[in-house]
Amino acid sequence: MKRILITGGAGFLGSHLCDRFIKEGYHVIAMDNLITGEIRNIEHLYPLSNFEFHHHDVSQFIHIPGELDYILHFASPASPIDYLKIPIQTLKVGSLGIHNCLGLARVKNARVLIASTSEVYGDPTVHPQPEEYWGNVNPVGPRGVYDEAKRFQEAMTMAYHTFHGLETRIVRIFNTYGPRMRLNDGRVLPAFIGQALRGEDLTIFGDGSQTRSFCYVDDLVEGIYRLLLSDYPQPVNIGNPVEITIKEFAEEIIKLTGTNQKVVYKPLPTDDPKQRQPNISKAKAILDWEPKVSREEGLRITYEYFKSLPEEELYKAAYHREFTT
Repeated sequence: MKRILITGGAGFLGSHLCDRFIKEGYHVIAMDNLITGEIRNIEHLYPLSNFEFHHHDVSQFIHIPGELDYILHFASPASPIDYLKIPIQTLKVGSLGIHNCLGLARVKNARVLIASTSEVYGDPTVHPQPEEYWGNVNPVGPRGVYDEAKRFQEAMTMAYHTFHGLETRIVRIFNTYGPRMRLNDGRVLPAFIGQALRGEDLTIFGDGSQTRSFCYVDDLVEGIYRLLLSDYPQPVNIGNPVEITIKEFAEEIIKLTGTNQKVVYKPLPTDDPKQRQPNISKAKAILDWEPKVSREEGLRITYEYFKSLPEEELYKAAYHREFTT
């Protein structure tokens, strides 16, 4: 049985990856310090003999007994509320954390896949964004703690690949959604759905003309799985190329939830990207991958998940957003 370490394993994406690799017959070791991850995302795996959880901060030395075949480094705050609240930890997990993972991979002779992000492109001047685009990032702006942490992760990973011959893979993740997202994480989809469920007006930052491209989590996980098992070491975009404006997306959420809220507008945050759309030609050619789940279907599943949450969590999310941003 192959063994895989998934850092950030109790988070939104990490927990879905744990599920996938359990399903594929791996022994899964999830690691998380639970700053943004939640035990409930993985507690259904606890009874399994091929699953274990390590409560640990990957910015500290990592020790895993026994053999290890693969490492997925997904430990990092990923939403603006989180990385603006804990900027130093965000930079540390993208620097010390990746260094520890790469060092562990050398010792174990394991293959590493790191979670990078479309944020490495910053506020892009090229549209849609191909992997060859180097980006337009403000390193000293408020988003720099996340953007530059991810850019450094990529650089460190490629250095280990070229200098040490380590087997590495890099996935650049575009906007992803699905069950287990946190209502209080500040990203546009849970923010809109949370406001709709509470009967609040939907808040758009800017004029709503900025675009995003939303990929359902199952599609993303499939792309990551194929990339890990591929022979391609360069970055690969994984995301859904179907682009939509934030204003149009707000209208979709209002229709989905059957509510009649208004849309209210607030100033656009500093360095917020105006466009986000992946060029996925590499993923199609190298991985034979493209998204399968329509936004309509994915939103329906995600909405049902949020509706199933306890009411106190819905209002706890609102309180958290109000007093931490």
